[in-house]
Amino acid sequence: MHTLTINDKFPNISGVATQDTDNFDLYEYLGDSWGLILLHPADFTPVCTTELGEAAKRMDEFNTRKVKVCALSCSDADSHKAWKEDIRAVTGAEINFPMIADPHRKWAAKLGVLDRTNITVEAATLATGVALNVRNVYIVKPDKTVALMMTYPASAGRNFDEIVRVIDALQVAEEKNVETPVNWKPGDDAVVYFLTPDEKADEQFGEGGYKVEEVPSGKRYMRWVKT
Repeated sequence: MHTLTINDKFPNISGVATQDTDNFDLYEYLGDSWGLILLHPADFTPVCTTELGEAAKRMDEFNTRKVKVCALSCSDADSHKAWKEDIRAVTGAEINFPMIADPHRKWAAKLGVLDRTNITVEAATLATGVALNVRNVYIVKPDKTVALMMTYPASAGRNFDEIVRVIDALQVAEEKNVETPVNWKPGDDAVVYFLTPDEKADEQFGEGGYKVEEVPSGKRYMRWVKT
């Protein structure tokens, strides 16, 4: 069981059911877009219900950033259809992105996200003794490599403000070969990629196109640039 890490190729989840089709293909769905993939342990779980509703509410923000959203939950497609109605009732949002059905945890196992220390004892939607998958978030680049991963416990809901912010940070870094400092948001200054020598930075940003901040060590690594 291999656990994905940053820059690994995200596997093509294909030949599976969603709430809308019996033969979903992740790569075909993503095309040349960025991807936001949300993992859930099961349907009809309260935290996940609120999260998927929030994702649906923010689709305009994701579309603007050319990000396609997809969820995976370890329940079957019929269960997804019923859960979709609950999500709408609780959050007022209509789910219009695919929710992959993984009732036998085939893809959860392939992704290396089954938590053997978190075994169900009793639950309405899960069999006794089943390992829950951890609640990962994957942000995937157009080349299908993993740009970022976040792992949440069952008790803490995801922060979609941070998910949107970090998508902006990843995209500006990819586009401009920069790095974003702490708490960066669009419009803030970034820093020149730390492995870029000054000569290359001069070529990229022009002489005087970045500002070197003096530090006690005398090293030229705090090189600020406008985004």
